[in-house]
Amino acid sequence: MTALDLQKRLLALADPERAQASARYFKTGPGESGEGLRFLGLDAASVRGLAKEFRALPLAEVEATLQSDWHDERAVALVVLTLQYPKADAAAQKAIYELYLANTSQVNSWALVDCSAPQIVGAHLWPRSRKPLGRLAKSKSLWERRIAIVATQHFIRKGDFADTLRVAERLLNDDQDLIHKAAGWMLREVGERDTAVLEQFLKQHYRAMPRTMLRYAIEKFPPKKRKAYLNGDV
Repeated sequence: MTALDLQKRLLALADPERAQASARYFKTGPGESGEGLRFLGLDAASVRGLAKEFRALPLAEVEATLQSDWHDERAVALVVLTLQYPKADAAAQKAIYELYLANTSQVNSWALVDCSAPQIVGAHLWPRSRKPLGRLAKSKSLWERRIAIVATQHFIRKGDFADTLRVAERLLNDDQDLIHKAAGWMLREVGERDTAVLEQFLKQHYRAMPRTMLRYAIEKFPPKKRKAYLNGDV
């Protein structure tokens, strides 16, 4: 089982019409967040199906796949890593985590980050120091900053909100909408588990929060309370 075998399967499933739609959806035009992304046109079910089929792909071959120019191929590689990580021994988990962080330039869309950061970065840091999140949150790379906040979804699901709040606070002045959306999304997930924790954060920061981040964070609030936050009346 090799990267070439996987690539052949991917090419056989290519759908040019869907690829064009994906290029529009991911905003691949000049100066847009997805500039330069290229698609084969696989749907999510096909990506996950191929990842399951190639879940035993050796790590070196996964890394080779991750170097592909095709977004779909990189997506399969990342999902393979998320399938391998939970069943790997400690040494293999460390290798997967290190491979991921060594190749963040290839995790270069919101979809690639969101399908992998919690399961790899979040899972690996759960019993360890969270300092790497601080480094990622300060990165010049939009995608590393998104990895920093989205990785904390793993902690949120275990009832630990501190790092989500810490990273979200660090990202308050970020200039990228994709970061505002991700931070707001993670804050909303905190609120779904503990409204008081979210409201304590909001009352301290909501006036300074980017509008998109605030809207995402309060999306599940009752209409009256949501309006109060948006109007600055809390």
